[in-house]
Amino acid sequence: MPPTLASLVHHSTLKLTVLAGEGRLDTPVRWAHVSELPDPVPYLDGGELLLITAMKLDAEDPEAMRRYVRRLVDAGVVGLGFAIGVNYEQVPAALVRAASEAGLPLLGVPRRTPFIAISKVVSAAIAADQYRAVTAGFEAQRELTRAAIGAEGPTALLARLAAHLNGWAALYDASGALIGSAPDWAARRAARLTGDVERLRERAAPASAVVGGDGADGGEEEVADRVELQTLGIGRRTRGVLAVGTGAPLGTAERYAVHSAVALLTLTTERSRALREAEQRLGAALLRMLLAGEPDHARAVAGQLYGELLDAPFRMLVAEGPANTPHAAPSAPHGADAAAPSTAPSPSAAAPSPGQAHVAPTAEPGTVQEAHGAAHGAAAPGAPSTVDDASLTAAPPAQPLSSTAPASLSGGVPATAPADPLGSLVDTIEAATARTGEAVLIVPDGARLIVLATDGGAAVRACAEHAEAAEARRGGTARPRARGSAPADDGLVIGLSAPAGPTAAATAYRQAEQALSVARRRGRVLVEHEQVAAGSVLPLLADDAVRAFADGLLRALYDHDATGRGDLVASLRAWLSRHGQWDAAAAELRVHRHTLRYRMRRVEEILGRSLDDPDVRMELWLALKATGM
Repeated sequence: MPPTLASLVHHSTLKLTVLAGEGRLDTPVRWAHVSELPDPVPYLDGGELLLITAMKLDAEDPEAMRRYVRRLVDAGVVGLGFAIGVNYEQVPAALVRAASEAGLPLLGVPRRTPFIAISKVVSAAIAADQYRAVTAGFEAQRELTRAAIGAEGPTALLARLAAHLNGWAALYDASGALIGSAPDWAARRAARLTGDVERLRERAAPASAVVGGDGADGGEEEVADRVELQTLGIGRRTRGVLAVGTGAPLGTAERYAVHSAVALLTLTTERSRALREAEQRLGAALLRMLLAGEPDHARAVAGQLYGELLDAPFRMLVAEGPANTPHAAPSAPHGADAAAPSTAPSPSAAAPSPGQAHVAPTAEPGTVQEAHGAAHGAAAPGAPSTVDDASLTAAPPAQPLSSTAPASLSGGVPATAPADPLGSLVDTIEAATARTGEAVLIVPDGARLIVLATDGGAAVRACAEHAEAAEARRGGTARPRARGSAPADDGLVIGLSAPAGPTAAATAYRQAEQALSVARRRGRVLVEHEQVAAGSVLPLLADDAVRAFADGLLRALYDHDATGRGDLVASLRAWLSRHGQWDAAAAELRVHRHTLRYRMRRVEEILGRSLDDPDVRMELWLALKATGM
């Protein structure tokens, strides 16, 4: 605690007496300052004990003393010390009365107590308080470090931090989901801050914010009515958020503890560059071997690091974002975004260690697609052409956190689409796999992501939840778009393969590409391969190239009808819809069947095609459907 007026009054060597303001002696003193100026306010910061002899004051003038004392109070002066027996044998009554009226503590300083003695006592007390705060901060740092490297990891760290602050602490992951809190009662309180956490994550890191708490749950939570949020990470992208709740602003020791916790939690989200690069190359080799049809070699390379991903059926996922918004690698080594390796020895796509996958900045373009083409003749249409060696990094398995951590994302549906939809998807997958220790492989490719995840695992479930949230932002309606047109909302489109094994990795990749194409055409965020054959083929005609073909094929008929010489287009549509049955089609058109026969001959003459050819009838029918959409 800093020195207070009460501690100075009780100091045995100073012999101070209280003349006014007895009820405010517990006020902390930031400094002791001597000034004989009639108006010292311009030279004060607030929190001072002002020491005077009234050499230049008309201390016996009641009105002058009222003005003087009022200016001191307004400037934040916490007390006034008057030297007795220097210029005045006793403290003037006008000054005592003015101090009493304003509630300003007035202390009598005996002649034998020099002002410098008071200044030394205040200075020594402030230094001692700062030393205690620093010592307590270092002790907190040691305890938090021991907790962070222990078996319980972040769980123990949060508990120790909450104890040091006499409040509560909570941890949110990169997606904004609550993953740990301490004490136990703080989970409900922390869950109500997800909106504030989301807004903080949208700001450039590092960032912090102070928000008020309502204490609505009662009980122990009533004491924590001030919440401070701090982002985690050493780069431009937030890797998590730490929240601390206290009953008052943080002191020096508490601030040391919070800063130590931020540093330690940030370290748990970062990996050494050498380990990243080694895992990148290992994961790249694994993916190339799978796509090249070499599952045995892939298993040998996977080892314990990725073995569990190949021991169970997995799904291949291909996600696409806006073409004009390159994927911002969310898990690059922070602070080294621009210094990512640019001379990778071999093109590749890497995978994570069990627990969590991270996307890093791109480096030299690679050719995972070449391995796929070598094994299967050609790449699937629209397949990505390059994948980077520095595309993917991995993090160690996340430590289990509080038992109150939600089983799924608890942040709700964001009101607006994320600026980086692929980065947001990666954050969601990372958060889900971190809680379960599940292995997952994530490969960025420009405006795309390729993901290999365990079938039925946390990554696939999190992806589905993420897609549902994106659909909700779009109003839950499918909106087909033409090839090359601007994507709606955040532009996120995901294709998911059927369950597959290592021997069918290339097939799973093609299935994911096909599902992605269908999702794009149908205006859906996520389509699984099993859903590709569902519905109608007609929405797939919503393509500029198809409509251009249809317009060209039917233009001559439309031009003919525009002259008023008949209704060949309507007749053709009716005849085709009735499967070439003359009487039924003529009845629908309300014309004689001979008239319809004449019109169909004119269609053949104008188009130069025979309606007896089933391919011609199919093309004409699809052209009519495409132009009518």
